[in-house]
Amino acid sequence: MIETNQLTKIFKIKNGEDIAAVVDLTLNVLAGEVFGFLGPNGAGKTTTIRMLTSLIGPTSGSARVCGYDLGVDDQHIRRSVGVLTESPGMYERLSAAKNLSIYANLYDVDDVEGQLSKYLKMLGLWSRRDDPVGSFSKGMRQKLAICRALLHEPRLLFLDEPTSGLDPEAAKLVRSFIEELRSQGRTIFMCTHNLNEADSLCDRIGIFRTSLIAIDTPSNLRRKLFGRKVVFHLRALDPAWLPQVEALAGVHEVTRVDDKLVVALDDPETLNPHIIRMLVTAGADVKFVGELRHSLEDIYFQTVGQSRDEVKGS
Repeated sequence: MIETNQLTKIFKIKNGEDIAAVVDLTLNVLAGEVFGFLGPNGAGKTTTIRMLTSLIGPTSGSARVCGYDLGVDDQHIRRSVGVLTESPGMYERLSAAKNLSIYANLYDVDDVEGQLSKYLKMLGLWSRRDDPVGSFSKGMRQKLAICRALLHEPRLLFLDEPTSGLDPEAAKLVRSFIEELRSQGRTIFMCTHNLNEADSLCDRIGIFRTSLIAIDTPSNLRRKLFGRKVVFHLRALDPAWLPQVEALAGVHEVTRVDDKLVVALDDPETLNPHIIRMLVTAGADVKFVGELRHSLEDIYFQTVGQSRDEVKGS
């Protein structure tokens, strides 16, 4: 659905200095995939979206979006995608329905009234369709902007910070709506600062800082960066058990934390039963077993090379 090859955007400013916003971006986003694009402010995420939606041209490199060539079939690209910007503009004196009608007519939507009804009802705005947008809360505006991005039934949807600044109830509704779109087979390219949101919604993520640093599923990135660790919670722990577990093939490290054994290993599904049997035979009471799961936040900061304290202090 999206293919880029060394896509690059360099801005020239007044003093003649060049600013590289996006450098050599090469990626492939599959049809029906929710792809998360993560990076700090100023990393070039929004610039990437503007290029892929044919709003600005690249300095170099190439891309195909929905089967169309960037820079050649730009009109087709714009008709094939929907875009939710981080700060969507609306005609505040006009009603929600009128705002959507203007956009639908620009895209030659066949059944304007039907499409307005469909999406305004889906996002809980039908009862406010005749109210001026200036009277809407931020959450309502965001939902209206999502309606606007979907009216022409795009094959590919770009979402730039879709839940930014929303209250928990509105954010939950938007996340549920994204899950519904995924179940319909839509392709979604999503920029977000909400790492928990990306972890729960995205099939794959790309971590980006002017250039692409890492790309994979969240689970594969965890495995690559941290390996896999299983915690065996015991009623009491005998230190003599540590070397016995560590001697097993496929076990890399065993550490003790109070009455817990933390075991770094390759294949928990195969090794866990062996370890449990060994511990029980040695006299251990195993209360329960769980895998230590690093958050997407851990992955993100490990990948971009920043600690949480550095980010909070910046």
